[in-house]
Amino acid sequence: MIYFDNSATTLISPTVLESYNQVSEKFFGNPSSLHRLGDQAQQVLTSARQQIADLLHCEPEEIFFTSGGSEGDNWIIKGTALEKRKFGRHIITTAIEHPAVANSVRQLEKLGYEITDLPVDHQGHIDPHDLAQALRAETILVSIMAVNNEVGSIQPLTEAARILDDYPTVHFHVDAVQAVGKGLEQVLQDPRIDFLTFSGHKFHAPRGVGFIYAKKGRKIAPLISGGGQEHNWRSGTENVAAIAAMAKAFRLAKSDLPGKIERQNQLRKLLIEHLETLPNVRVFSQLDATFAPHVVCFAIRGVRGETLVHTFEQHEIYLSTTSACSSRNGTESITLQAMHVPDQWATSAIRVSLDENNTLAEMEEFIKVLDQIHQHFQILN
Repeated sequence: MIYFDNSATTLISPTVLESYNQVSEKFFGNPSSLHRLGDQAQQVLTSARQQIADLLHCEPEEIFFTSGGSEGDNWIIKGTALEKRKFGRHIITTAIEHPAVANSVRQLEKLGYEITDLPVDHQGHIDPHDLAQALRAETILVSIMAVNNEVGSIQPLTEAARILDDYPTVHFHVDAVQAVGKGLEQVLQDPRIDFLTFSGHKFHAPRGVGFIYAKKGRKIAPLISGGGQEHNWRSGTENVAAIAAMAKAFRLAKSDLPGKIERQNQLRKLLIEHLETLPNVRVFSQLDATFAPHVVCFAIRGVRGETLVHTFEQHEIYLSTTSACSSRNGTESITLQAMHVPDQWATSAIRVSLDENNTLAEMEEFIKVLDQIHQHFQILN
């Protein structure tokens, strides 16, 4: 089996799974309970929070645990809208955000908020000048993803941050779900970024757990009310085992980063250079530094993306159309639409997404199968 769908979800690391099982067995108390078992579980949470904060170079009080990326995006966007509604109702985002962001702002739009979607160029990047032009007195939030999940384009976050230096009251949120271990660590530590969203299952942690970074002094309204967990910001009994496992996975993801990134870049380069030799193939991801090392999006003209996904599956190769979240409901790629890719190409797009565990042998086998599939459909067309 070759698994090239890591942007959708990663395989949980064996050592992370071992940690999850151990914590589940040994620290099963409710962290809010006053007895010794509760204290032990609370200590595990405190340790996990500190580990993540150390890796992000922030304070543990700035880390809040969630159920994953979708909750984190929803919370920051809607929580900002609720907290700052008396100061303004204008939100700026981009035309290529993940549905967790895009659908959140559309909900707010129905409630009277005004949304500006920044356009992208043909490679999927926003122009910082457009952000500068869009900002106004009633703007309360700017939400820009770090790495696009469909084509891998890296957004100019540093340039956006410098523009927002002149707007200190505007919340700046970055969806960093696809950015862990991809060489953006320094960018994500920019002091102007107020909020970051992370999801554990994107870096070999269990599903159903994530966290946000919320800069000290910035406030968002809670969306989940209840027992007052997470400093009264996010209620609900914490998933202690998953949180502990996520903290370990986050640490492992940040180890040996140059080597991991280089290996992914080598595989990406090999694939893109081969794709560029094939007729009736269009590649939407580029090899330059403005693209993440793990995503390659391409299309074979005249063959729908879902057909290609199932054809590769027959060879025990697993990938996806441009976004796993839109694959099953048949939604076309919002990123390729925003890039003004013609429908005949956009509906044929598929995504290969790598991680540090993929090998040269796997990529060579993939290319061999790709050539067979490409030749087959060229004959049919």
